[in-house]
Amino acid sequence: MTAFIIEAENRPGEIAGISEALGEQGINITAIGSIAWGERGAIGLMTSDPEGARDAFDRAGLSYREVETVEFRLEDRPGTLAEASRRLANAGVNVEFLVPTHHDGGQVTLQAGVDNAMAARQALGPAAAILA
Repeated sequence: MTAFIIEAENRPGEIAGISEALGEQGINITAIGSIAWGERGAIGLMTSDPEGARDAFDRAGLSYREVETVEFRLEDRPGTLAEASRRLANAGVNVEFLVPTHHDGGQVTLQAGVDNAMAARQALGPAAAILA
């Protein structure tokens, strides 16, 4: 799967403008997270139609990049994310986007946008294999 990381100003309306660009094309946002730092920020998201999202972002003149995601499941308890992220770090995998996408029965499903999806899947082992 693909996640998009969109550069944004830290001001009212940035998320609205991005969501409107997608909504006007009939594209659903399936996961989203944002962060601001000073004057700038970034919005990371996944959509129901990555190809259409590229077109919508280009038409809106947005600056964005894409990262491949790896989906994995962890037990919902302290330390499981630390363990998974340490495995990724030890494998030299950089996580550029991380968002929970489902929570059920004591487990949480996450999508991680990474710089090396194959290495991430190998590092995560069975956690990634559950949903791969």
